[in-house]
Amino acid sequence: MVYLGKQYKEPIPLSLMEPVLNDKGIQGARLAVLDNNATGRFLGVETALKEHIVQEDDDVVAEAKALLADGPKLIVADLEPDDLLAVADLPEAHDSLILSMRSADDRLRQEDCRYNVVHIVPNWAMRADALAQYLIWKKWPRWMIVKGVTPEDDDYAEAVKRAAKRFGGEVVEERTYKFEAGSRRVETGHQQIQTQIPMATDNAADHDVIFVIDTGEAFGLYFMYRTADPDPVVGTHGLTSSIWHRAFEQWGGMSLQSGFQKLAKRDMTEQDYGGWLAVRAFGEAATRSPKHDVKALRDYILSDKFRVAGFKGQKMTVRPWDHQLRQPILIMAPRALVSLSPQEGFLHQHFPADTLGFDEPETACRFPEHKTPKTTVQR
Repeated sequence: MVYLGKQYKEPIPLSLMEPVLNDKGIQGARLAVLDNNATGRFLGVETALKEHIVQEDDDVVAEAKALLADGPKLIVADLEPDDLLAVADLPEAHDSLILSMRSADDRLRQEDCRYNVVHIVPNWAMRADALAQYLIWKKWPRWMIVKGVTPEDDDYAEAVKRAAKRFGGEVVEERTYKFEAGSRRVETGHQQIQTQIPMATDNAADHDVIFVIDTGEAFGLYFMYRTADPDPVVGTHGLTSSIWHRAFEQWGGMSLQSGFQKLAKRDMTEQDYGGWLAVRAFGEAATRSPKHDVKALRDYILSDKFRVAGFKGQKMTVRPWDHQLRQPILIMAPRALVSLSPQEGFLHQHFPADTLGFDEPETACRFPEHKTPKTTVQR
């Protein structure tokens, strides 16, 4: 098994309480190796992980070609969308299986899907749907979007608008906000922010919540308690939809938290959880499949027999139409669990988790090996 990553430039956290980390993802994968081997040794199955992490300016495709030179591999990919697609499209990678643990980009599950890629982390559509279900359950259907200027902000905003149409919400207004950094560290920084945020949210259409979309960590933290009206803040800040959170402890989650803290000497991030879950998926397949070669493990993970546990109260499976891992999504306040989506009352004829993200009739992904039956979502 190979961990293939790249040292991308990460945004500096807005809060001084959030440390700058350069080992997100890989630490979770290392913990999963220990977890796999704790049970695998009784079955004669041992997990080993080769780490290939290139620098920001290096060519990750060349690195992938080199490691695939002697045959197909099981790859945990900590890569941004363009790099992921470039690696997946290599002729040498055709018979490999790549578990993507980083990107939330919807297009990777839609028109740019690849048969040799499985998506471990939820996409923007799943995250938006998870929050939307909770907001509709709370009877807060009117949303004002305030988004940043990055392409990822645009993608998440589109997912929120899609979720509103799916579940009966309404985006009453959308605004773009560009925060000019540099004032927060001086003595009067808080005063400038205290003035800017009310101006950015004043005279808005009647709404129940402000959907703040700031994927680049530029301004979202500043919106709580500073808006013109006393609005709950949801989205990338305030009330969030998360694959994992350091405050989550249900369904045995505390044992995962403590195991990670012991190994990494810090709290587990979403990216760490993605790395952990990807390696655990390979480990689970190795203990269940009668054969352990790459083809056998790939076939098993892509089959309807595959299940992986992730401390969320239910087994997770792979959607055959776009290779997205089905999973519950945490609805989190900054320091506590608020809820878990899918919410009660949002019905699906097969899997409740398929109310999150792109269901089979909605998919734009086309695998030559896959035929599409009909399913429906109702509330």
